[in-house]
Amino acid sequence: MARILIAGCGYVGQATADLFHEAGWTVEGWTCSRESAGRLAGKPYPVYALDITNRVQVCTRAATFDAVIHCASSGGGDADTYHQIYLNGARNLLDRFNGSIVVFTSSSSVYAQTDGSWVTEESETKPTRETGRTLLETENLVLVHGGIVARLAGIYGPGRSALLSKFLSGEATVDPECDRFINQVHRDDIAAALLFLLDRQPQEKQIYNVVDDQPIRQSECYRWLAEKLNRPLPSVGKSTRRYKRGDSNKRVSNAKLRKLGWTPRYPSFADAMKKSILASFGQF
Repeated sequence: MARILIAGCGYVGQATADLFHEAGWTVEGWTCSRESAGRLAGKPYPVYALDITNRVQVCTRAATFDAVIHCASSGGGDADTYHQIYLNGARNLLDRFNGSIVVFTSSSSVYAQTDGSWVTEESETKPTRETGRTLLETENLVLVHGGIVARLAGIYGPGRSALLSKFLSGEATVDPECDRFINQVHRDDIAAALLFLLDRQPQEKQIYNVVDDQPIRQSECYRWLAEKLNRPLPSVGKSTRRYKRGDSNKRVSNAKLRKLGWTPRYPSFADAMKKSILASFGQF
């Protein structure tokens, strides 16, 4: 039976660990705090409190795995936090589990295009912020070691949607001069994509965009929510938000992963909202 380590049993990691366990894999999860590990004590697989940035802790873990998924989160941290969790964490995992297939969940923020164009895995990557450059450096490290990179779009799912949260709180603003495309992917589709990539014959040193089928303008998201929830549209004004990984405007393609046979369960913003997210926010 194949063994897998989920290094980062957070929002995405828990769903991923659950799915691999259901698929018959032997799963082990790591989380950085004892509190988080305690909350996951009822899982049908072991979850240990272990900090991937701590080389001693990683190297003293005696288990072996066929595959390792590095999906730890920065928790919205600064550039140094990114460096520690993503880059140093990857170094520690690669050194300790030499011979395992390592999958790194990166971000589509490494694409810095601002013209609304479609981007694929072959498109230029020139992140404008240090956080994005750290992600790209981590990607390259994993690829050099024969691993797989999954570039995730904006993550949403049950209990989590930045756009919906802002809309419901009245903090949303529509800026006609900065009506960027939003690229998103449901948490459960991420988990399914990771299982898909490792359940088949792994294609080493490959990058895959993990995103739904339909990039959508931010204003269209709010218009859909207003109609669906029978609420007024957000006010029109100048957006002041600055994105930690850099400002961009592009449409991310999932054609490469779809060509292999992966299909998102939630192919669009509307599908995800209606079938999964609205109810988790107490809407319907």
